[in-house]
Amino acid sequence: MRAVRFEQYGPDDVLEVVDVDTPVPRAGEVVVAVRAAGINPGEIGIREGRMHERWPATFPEGEGSDFAGVVDAAGPGVAAFRPGDDVVGFTNDRASHAEFVRVSVDQVVAKPANVPWDAAGALFVAGTTAYAVVAAAQVGPGDVVVVSAAAGGVGSLTVQWARRAGASVIGLASPAHHDWLWAHGVEPVEYAGEDFVDRVRAAADDRAVTALLDTHGGGYVQLGLDLGVAPERIATIADFGAGRLGARVVSHSVAATAPVMAELVAAIAAGELEVPIAARFPLEQVRDAYRLQASGHVHGKIVLVP
Repeated sequence: MRAVRFEQYGPDDVLEVVDVDTPVPRAGEVVVAVRAAGINPGEIGIREGRMHERWPATFPEGEGSDFAGVVDAAGPGVAAFRPGDDVVGFTNDRASHAEFVRVSVDQVVAKPANVPWDAAGALFVAGTTAYAVVAAAQVGPGDVVVVSAAAGGVGSLTVQWARRAGASVIGLASPAHHDWLWAHGVEPVEYAGEDFVDRVRAAADDRAVTALLDTHGGGYVQLGLDLGVAPERIATIADFGAGRLGARVVSHSVAATAPVMAELVAAIAAGELEVPIAARFPLEQVRDAYRLQASGHVHGKIVLVP
């Protein structure tokens, strides 16, 4: 099978698509023929070596956590799925950017027919992160919530999940994405300018901002404090030093389970959650996909299609 590999840390040109052995399922595992696999910004940091202390690579290293596809083979003891079943899943082995991926049966859930392959394949990291950050700030009915990078891969799902929880949501994004935010019940505010804080307060329409969800980093935790949000109701996925201010630093891993994935997939099937797709690339163009991801201001998710 064809799979993405890199032999050393470096820029996107270290990525290669090579022939490797197709995996064979062991007891309790399935092998899935991948139809779509999302890419994530954190994978750039791993590949460049910036995350070595936390997530070291073992060369030759693969890539990818998110995927959706069709069960190709099931190992001994697997009763829940059989070849031909459509599934959504995740791997912790950096292995989904490939034609086939092998995972434990408890890392896949059924994909309803009305859930698009691209949305399903890009769901895991962004979806579970949105789920985790909304839960960490205890967002619920009556809340007024500010979300940074509200049109990005994680932010676009976070604003929807917060709205689904019953909150009023203010989304910080460039003007190019304001129409999409309006269409999803989110009050958009441009994230730049000297009067930025005043514009956020104006968007709240004289209501107190009760929570801030930071999907970007770079000062948004302090914005929450400036807006009078209680530190424990500020949650960030990107500002790793924010704990010293009392904010909650959130990892998607706390929600990285099959039951959470099933809940997210059900929300897509019910029309309650949209996964915006910015672009799709064949596996052979993986370098181009990451160049687009690294360019910033990507609305939604980028997927690889093996």
